[in-house]
Amino acid sequence: MDIRMNMFNNNKILVVIPAKGVSKGIPRKYVRLLNNKPLIYYAINIAKSSQYVDDVVVTTDDSEIASISEKFGVSVIRRSKELSGEDIPLDAVVFNAMVQKEKSAFDEYDIVITMLPTSPLLKTQTLDNAIENFDDFSLESVISVVEDKQLFWGYDDDNKIYFPKYIERCNRKDLPSSFRETGAIIATRRGFINEISCIGENIDVIELSDEEAITVDDFKDWWIVETILQRKRIGIVVNANNEIGTRRIDNCLAFASKLVSHEFLFILDEKHKLGQNLVEKFGFNFKIYNGHDAIYNILEEFAPQIIINDVSDTTEEYMSDLKERGYFVANFDDLGVGSNLADVVFDSLYEHDLSDTNVYTGQKFHILKDEFYFQPHKVITQDVDNILIMVDGNDPKHLSEKFLEAILSTTYEMKINIIVGRGYENIEQFISNYESNPLVQIYQNVPNVSDFMFKADILVTSASKIMYDACALGVPTICVYQNDLETSHVFANSANGILNLGDVESLTKQEFVNQFLELVNNHDLRLNMHNKMKSIDLQHGYENICAVVTEEYRKFAMNK
Repeated sequence: MDIRMNMFNNNKILVVIPAKGVSKGIPRKYVRLLNNKPLIYYAINIAKSSQYVDDVVVTTDDSEIASISEKFGVSVIRRSKELSGEDIPLDAVVFNAMVQKEKSAFDEYDIVITMLPTSPLLKTQTLDNAIENFDDFSLESVISVVEDKQLFWGYDDDNKIYFPKYIERCNRKDLPSSFRETGAIIATRRGFINEISCIGENIDVIELSDEEAITVDDFKDWWIVETILQRKRIGIVVNANNEIGTRRIDNCLAFASKLVSHEFLFILDEKHKLGQNLVEKFGFNFKIYNGHDAIYNILEEFAPQIIINDVSDTTEEYMSDLKERGYFVANFDDLGVGSNLADVVFDSLYEHDLSDTNVYTGQKFHILKDEFYFQPHKVITQDVDNILIMVDGNDPKHLSEKFLEAILSTTYEMKINIIVGRGYENIEQFISNYESNPLVQIYQNVPNVSDFMFKADILVTSASKIMYDACALGVPTICVYQNDLETSHVFANSANGILNLGDVESLTKQEFVNQFLELVNNHDLRLNMHNKMKSIDLQHGYENICAVVTEEYRKFAMNK
């Protein structure tokens, strides 16, 4: 379609992009690759994508800039030596480019827009909005600005003193409006363009967002812009409630808290209020759904590039729908039949069929909660003075109480802490049963688990991800399988410093007591378990996952 059919109020519009070959802050910056494209590309693409712009011209004194610009489909004006000096004003360069384009087109333009190619984050819609301001026929120029409320200070060279440029000190929000010109857009009617000026007298401004207003002048600006250009929108489908616990949403929150350069949207079941409360507490955006159709509607509106599912068992229908919509899909701990349709599956806990090339398993893909990164390793002392009992999930078999009863039946007479989940049944009765015992303290919904774990000399738990937490601190651990699913957690073995007592259904109380007392009384055994745990790297799960996703997403994008 001929773009002139969308001409604004019958105005013929030219965009002039001035680009000198010599740049001080970043050498050769207009031809350097910013997120795999030369910087000059962004201004060209913004202008060419406008529904109103008729022609785009790059004016330059540099052969490489000229060649690259022509490859992106715009005409080029090669500046004369007289217009290539450092002190030549921009107005003269723009006027020359306009006149030359008019000569070659045998026509005059109505509006001329100067776009400095140092604002790669400018949106085409913003450019079109600026043009639409010319609906006011008395308007002569529109320039781009960004709000810049600050307590500014000046310097008096004669008296060698600093002085305030404000009347009185106040909060930033109470300062009078102040705007800084960005140079991204200077749009002016043709009659007000000459060799000494590119703006008229009746001027309006168009405000840019802070992001659009970033100007690439030095390497710091370059890094910021490239980070923004590489930012992805990521939708995270996950839930938490008293029945399923918070382990999955904790995992996603830990992941999201580290990916600060990307935009996240948590997608949560409206029935699971606990998940909503946790995400809101962390300050992440979320939307709630009721049924898969609602999920798809949310995704269509948010338009993510990547979907993360941490929902235990995806269906083939659900995953097929996601893939048909063109999303890159990464699943965590997915044992559902839909997992084979995901682009990648990360499972630090359970064994998968390793013939599946999309599956990445093992502790190297476990993401520690933030609180565990800065806890020091446990110091293994001769005496055991603190036992921690903590069973993953809601402990439906009440193993916490069974472990406690077994320990109380021994000669151990020091502190015993028990942490249970939000959905632990009859918690009031459990607490009441032991409130008279000074050795026992029962906690529910503890936010600082790492502090309790660090203080423990022995942890008693199930074969769950709690073992990874203990391993990160080097706390000697006894574990049992509380269900069939946990039997596939191969990390639970002596090579990793874990004393695995097997299936709890076949474990007698006396067998537990014997193993417990052996560990309490054997300092060398506890030290050996501790040292094995210290040798395991659990600090880089996030980096390992990101490396896989980055590579697989690159392949996905190339084949799209």
